[in-house]
Amino acid sequence: MIPILPTISTSFIVLSAITVAIGWYLIKQGKIEAHQKTMFWAAIFALIFFIIYASRTVFIGNTSFGGPNHLKIYYTLFLIFHIFLATIGAVFGIVTLLTGYKNQLIKHKKIGPITSIIWFFTAITGIAVYLLLYIFYRGGETTSVIKAILGF
Repeated sequence: MIPILPTISTSFIVLSAITVAIGWYLIKQGKIEAHQKTMFWAAIFALIFFIIYASRTVFIGNTSFGGPNHLKIYYTLFLIFHIFLATIGAVFGIVTLLTGYKNQLIKHKKIGPITSIIWFFTAITGIAVYLLLYIFYRGGETTSVIKAILGF
């Protein structure tokens, strides 16, 4: 059975990435107001993901890798890479949103494409983590973050 909360949260990251792509397209077309609205929704979808993920982590725990032991080290390295990307992407996202809302367009135009690319990779690696934990392999134990990620 596919777990509901990870499926919902991953869906919101996918929605966020799709709306970022649409927003990028819209600004290339010169549709500033549509770009602003779309990027607002991209941020809302990312925030909903984070709220679901953080709530699940605090109240339920994280699921450890349930696949073969010989793949665990590769999964763990991939997960650490994903967490690093997600953290950098979130910081870049906040800065990009703030520069846009403050009308600091020179900074916004420089950082926006970088942020988008980081966010796309974050979404792709997040989907891969979801697939590895819940679809390709049966999820392992649901436990504290440290134990789930590092195995102790």
